[in-house]
Amino acid sequence: MKINKLLLSILAVIFIFGVAIVGCSTADDEVQEQPTDNENTEQPATENEPSSDSTTLNVAFGMAETEWDLFNNEIIPAFESETGIKIKAVELKAEDLINSLTAQVDTGQINIDMFAQDINNLSGLVTRDLVEDLSQYNEQIPEAVIPGMLEATEFDGKRLFLPYRPNVEIAFYNESKFSELGLEVPTTWEELLNVAKATNDATGQGRVAIKANLQADNILHMFDFIKQAGGDPYTLNDEGSIQAFEFLQELYPYLNEQSSTAAWDTMNEYLLKDSVYLGTNWPFYIPEFHKQGKDEIKAFSGWSGPVKESHVLGGEVIGIPKGSTKVDEAIQFAEFLMSKDVQELLVSELAWPSVRSDAYGLVQGYQEPYFKAIQQALNYAEPRGNEPYWEDAEPIYLEVFQKIVVNGEDVKATLDEAAEKLNALK
Repeated sequence: MKINKLLLSILAVIFIFGVAIVGCSTADDEVQEQPTDNENTEQPATENEPSSDSTTLNVAFGMAETEWDLFNNEIIPAFESETGIKIKAVELKAEDLINSLTAQVDTGQINIDMFAQDINNLSGLVTRDLVEDLSQYNEQIPEAVIPGMLEATEFDGKRLFLPYRPNVEIAFYNESKFSELGLEVPTTWEELLNVAKATNDATGQGRVAIKANLQADNILHMFDFIKQAGGDPYTLNDEGSIQAFEFLQELYPYLNEQSSTAAWDTMNEYLLKDSVYLGTNWPFYIPEFHKQGKDEIKAFSGWSGPVKESHVLGGEVIGIPKGSTKVDEAIQFAEFLMSKDVQELLVSELAWPSVRSDAYGLVQGYQEPYFKAIQQALNYAEPRGNEPYWEDAEPIYLEVFQKIVVNGEDVKATLDEAAEKLNALK
């Protein structure tokens, strides 16, 4: 691969996470992981119209301008030089992806050859039969790809997508504040509760926050706790789910009141302003903490429940529209993107968590401990799941949180009622 290794070693590591949603997910189903980079450039990174050239691969990826810069300046030219396959980046709005692909597949006029999609928003593509079965290309997937990404790309024993770009929340904490209070980072539920109580007692208010905003990312935190207790969020009234909500009910009074507004963006603000000493979030804000001189904000993978450590896996996977005449070319580009060289470049230049466990060799300086936390969290990351009824299930989970955690209602009775509602959707 003809990427300038000398340049790579000289360049300072650029930490930029600018994409609002990892993937081309619909507005109703998405969980926002990162903000949109609204940077304007004279030359757009993508174009509105696909190329009709039979030698050109039209790809629709959701990325910020700064991320496209790396692709357009280094990754794509290297791939084109190596393979002779031309790449054209096509603009396709997230909310238009499924409808656009449906029209293309139905008419047989495929003009998007390859796309990236949110790992937790794949059910629409699968139920509408819009993607190629890629099972025959299993051997092209590197052995170093993290297990969670393999699980997320398989449906009913078929490989319908390829791993591309993972993401995971990690726990951020204020090392200085913890030191002042004589606290250690919590690695279990019991320790988390003790830290929440201790910071509340010492400062007169809660200093631990979770995303309790009664929105989609609130559900991801519920899933984390349920799975940490060995529960099944899609059963919801099993022993693990009951244990998780009993714990959340006990923890809630000691949380920072800003938990009710904590989201992918505001959680960072609360950490930055020292109103929150401990909270979990996506890792995109790491460079800004450093830029703002808040190097006392450190990170670790998180805590374990009674059964295990678990985090919802975010990110993107690659799909190829059904009926595409450029499957082989798309597979070559997917292989290229999964290669160690490219993954190391994405890690070092864009601070993307890698789809491979062996692609962190170029990480250096202050970012090293953060990537250690990311790597460890990815080891325990599990896909949320792609149930076709997800949009109708979301209000059920949020109602459960409101009733049990906020209002303090009976755990078992509330979960039994919610489980019946979930079963009715299946």
